Amino acid sequence: MVEVSAVSEVGNVGAVTSVDRASYFNGLLNLRSTNSPFQDIRDRAAASVHDRAIPSIRDEEWRFTDVSHLLTLTLRAAEPARLGFPQIEAFLLPEATHSRLVFVDGIFAPDLSAIDNLPDGVMLSNLETALELIPAVKDHIAKLPGEDEVFTALNTASLTDSAIVFVPRNQDVGSIHLLFVSTQAESLIQPRVCVIAETGSRVTLIEDFVSLTEGAYFTNAVTEIAIAQNAEVRHTRVQRDSAAAFHIGKTAISQARDSRYSIAAINLGGKVARHNLDIYQTGEQTETTINSLTVIDGDRVGDTHSLLSLSKPYGIGNQVNKTIVSDRAHAIFNGKVLVPQAAQQTDARQLSRNLLLSPKARVDTKPQLEIVADNVKCAHGATVSQLEDDEVFYLQSRGIDQESARKLLTYAFAIEIIDQIPVATLRDRLSAFIRSQHT
Repeated sequence: MVEVSAVSEVGNVGAVTSVDRASYFNGLLNLRSTNSPFQDIRDRAAASVHDRAIPSIRDEEWRFTDVSHLLTLTLRAAEPARLGFPQIEAFLLPEATHSRLVFVDGIFAPDLSAIDNLPDGVMLSNLETALELIPAVKDHIAKLPGEDEVFTALNTASLTDSAIVFVPRNQDVGSIHLLFVSTQAESLIQPRVCVIAETGSRVTLIEDFVSLTEGAYFTNAVTEIAIAQNAEVRHTRVQRDSAAAFHIGKTAISQARDSRYSIAAINLGGKVARHNLDIYQTGEQTETTINSLTVIDGDRVGDTHSLLSLSKPYGIGNQVNKTIVSDRAHAIFNGKVLVPQAAQQTDARQLSRNLLLSPKARVDTKPQLEIVADNVKCAHGATVSQLEDDEVFYLQSRGIDQESARKLLTYAFAIEIIDQIPVATLRDRLSAFIRSQHT
């Protein structure tokens, strides 16, 4: 059977058969290295996806996100590349001068990393070093739900290295910067992150995907975060790959009792970019805050899929997703909040706000609450709009010309999410970027 993909928005791919999708996916699987301390985990993941294929718009979870153009890329495994500090200096953060891991095309770059002067017991390293110092790290790799998702399984099947963050009991780390730099076009890059926050610990994590090439490549990233009782993780994830790149990201979080997790997810790059965010509140009195912003133009696609699953009473969840879509770009949001019978006294709120800046811009948004518990406070909503004429007129009445008024309102729409980033330098840089795009 021939699948004719609706790809006029992303490229002239033509007819793509299911066999082609399966063959292409298996070709990506064959690019994996044969050297890994996790061969058993890799083999299980490879077996689980051996007969699967690149998703199509006929798959329910991908019906708005067409990745057919990916099949036109001839990808290869990324090769080691050497960079100097001048090439990455613009991305470095003074708040994390002594707590930085750098991966270049998915390969650990110790010469660019800085892990000195860390608090006692804190470990920031790649996988090989982490296993030597704390063997229990292995117990946290590929353990969270969602491993069967096709791109996540591809990453696991190819696992050779990972950024490891280990924060011991009652330790406050400050800021940790994980910088992933892409330099090679037509390469398959599969970063992995594992964060372990023990009881009572606190850490601010910056996960930053950047590009030094304007070419097309494929980043397939997976991050796992295990948050123990009464621990707190403040997470910023910035995706600014090249405008020709494909980016599929999976973030999976487990929260124990009384833990707190917040994320500011900023999506600026990629020809087709998707972030799958899965959060599991596994203990009572957990708090989760999700703020996300996607800014896209041209004919690009930006997709955010999120899941907040509560399983115990007294959980709190707040989510705000914003998109700014211009030209012929397409934004997608699908946010699920699951509140089963056991999750009494849950307070969950979800809002999707979308700003269309051109007549051909498109958004598909689906905030979704699935509630079985009967003693909860839950709400959700969505708005899709253009700039309000009366707001533009108000600014004009104060002496601002129409174009400047529109750009100022667009900036104000975005800055609400940017302001949630706890690292001042990164917050200022992203604010300047948004201002430069819309002022």
